Amino acid sequence: MAKKSSKAPAFKAPKITPASKPRKKGELFNTLAEQTGLARKQVASVFDALARVMAADLAKPTQNNPKIFQIPGMMKVQAVYKPASPARKGIDPFTKQEKMFKAKPASTRLKIRALKNLKAMV
Repeated sequence: MAKKSSKAPAFKAPKITPASKPRKKGELFNTLAEQTGLARKQVASVFDALARVMAADLAKPTQNNPKIFQIPGMMKVQAVYKPASPARKGIDPFTKQEKMFKAKPASTRLKIRALKNLKAMV
């Protein structure tokens, strides 16, 4: 006698078609929900958790210690501290006249690099 399989058929995701214009947040969540078999709310909660982890990992970089967050195989995000620059006298490159350049406050710059797997996809 042949044994009957009690397993349900495996989930088969529908084919992904390219978007003609950039996908909106809701469209992206719906597409990911269809592809993974998860509920749309679960996909949204994954993105919320990812944003919180990213914010925690990139918070408050220092001069000698940039903060890095990586999505494996996709991209690397780096937060770099840029110190304040004082006001200074200089020559305006357009008018060739002496000018006082304003001071700039300290800031954090974000640098995003695509990793090898993402480059290979495109």
